[in-house]
Amino acid sequence: MSAKTERRGQCLCGAVRITASEAGDKVGACHCKMCRRWGGGPYMEITCGTNVSIEGEDHVSVFDSSKWAERGFCRECGTHLFYRMKGSGDHMIPVGLFDDDDTLVLDHQVFIDEKPAFYSFAEKTSQMTGAELFAKYMPPD
Repeated sequence: MSAKTERRGQCLCGAVRITASEAGDKVGACHCKMCRRWGGGPYMEITCGTNVSIEGEDHVSVFDSSKWAERGFCRECGTHLFYRMKGSGDHMIPVGLFDDDDTLVLDHQVFIDEKPAFYSFAEKTSQMTGAELFAKYMPPD
């Protein structure tokens, strides 16, 4: 089970500050084409649940990226702020927004079937394909 702790972070320019009151200590990587296009590489995130407060919300733009999720970014500096599930409001926040923490562990990878061959992580993690992820977490239409 993942430990929960409060984590604070901010965008590059400081216009947006995020407090995640129940952030985990497990880092996940998403290799889907959309995440890689969004950030230039895998999306490295911490699942932070719904108890997330955003200071400077007037600087946040939200992109409706799919029928189940949206992506937020700072409209001043472009920093990626969150991937948020529309139904539950759960936030997956980029690990880089938070201060470095030696207790964090790369724990899981999703869309492993879309990961390009030019990079690999040395850590042993759980891995799911896109189809496995959808079967486990997405409600049927």
